Amino acid sequence: MLTKRIIPCLDIKDGRTVKGINFIDLRDAGDPVELAAAYADQGADELVFLDISATNEKRKTFADLVKKIAARINIPFTVGGGINSVEDVAPLLESGADKVSINSAAVKNPELIDALSQAFGSQFIVLAIDAGKQENQWAVRTHGGKLPSDKKLFSWAKEGQERGAGEILFTSMDNDGTKNGFAIDPLQKLNELLTIPIIASGGAGNSFHFAEAFTLGKADAALAASVFHFGEIGIPQLKLFLKNHHVPVRL
Repeated sequence: MLTKRIIPCLDIKDGRTVKGINFIDLRDAGDPVELAAAYADQGADELVFLDISATNEKRKTFADLVKKIAARINIPFTVGGGINSVEDVAPLLESGADKVSINSAAVKNPELIDALSQAFGSQFIVLAIDAGKQENQWAVRTHGGKLPSDKKLFSWAKEGQERGAGEILFTSMDNDGTKNGFAIDPLQKLNELLTIPIIASGGAGNSFHFAEAFTLGKADAALAASVFHFGEIGIPQLKLFLKNHHVPVRL
């Protein structure tokens, strides 16, 4: 049986890790290289780094940061933020990233998924989807959740898989930062709809929420930020809790 993955997420702004609620009210959460090394030592299965201040001028700086992270950890990590073309990806993979995450750019230009998948392979491409409940539908939002789009969660996730995405990272904007638990119903539906792995994101507040995401939501991995960054949940303790609740994890 495949083990479930625990993934700390580090939002990077101007070289620092930050965290907010519903994508706003950001506060400093530490140095990303030091946090990455600490999470690797604690038993995180993977890491995700999202450059939320990504611009053309800052891409080289982010690639340099990726190189520093790769030198310090021995677990897979995904990077995203400001990736708009095939040319944007190569420097990040060459710097040591294992996968790249695309979000708003793919909504604007779905063919980007095809192009990246063909250039690098599906296993390198994570399609991140931010969505919120709107008139009984899960509507996709872009630009850190600030802008609406015409896409709906389930049809967009299915299209992403068909175009070559290797994983879906689904963040419930309604749950993000609230610590009230993951959005279980859409996770269940995504699991029924897709054959590629699904990463649950948004809402983790305690260890039981992770267990729910894996057992009820059928997620393949669960991602969180503030509960790890501010020491509310320890990864070794979380994994022991999950094992005791019959969730297969790598200890």
